[in-house]
Amino acid sequence: VQLQASGGGLVQAGGSLRLSCAASGSTFSARNMGWFRQAPGKEREFVAAIRWSGDSTYYADSVKGRFTISRDNAKNTVYLQMNSLQPEDTAVYYCAARPTYKTYLTSLRDDYDYWGQGTQVTVSS
Repeated sequence: VQLQASGGGLVQAGGSLRLSCAASGSTFSARNMGWFRQAPGKEREFVAAIRWSGDSTYYADSVKGRFTISRDNAKNTVYLQMNSLQPEDTAVYYCAARPTYKTYLTSLRDDYDYWGQGTQVTVSS
């Protein structure tokens, strides 16, 4: 599975961005997907996850109510809609894929097998 993240950029505080992650291969619709982020000098942290069927989502407390993860299995793409962005959201954002047909959602990096290259999000104050 190859993952290509896009949609990052520079935005003012309070603004919005939508990230996309396009996946190659025929197993996308069978994989739970996640978004992580890494700010300079910090560990990579969990942001959000979505079940392969799209019927369940899971968010970090820091983004709950502001970010929305979704997917379109027909397009092999997972999205992260980010609203009310704050300077502390500045980071490189990565999408990641789990092994196929896992029932539970997880925030643990080691549970994800495949990673995209990352897209930079910068929020100015």
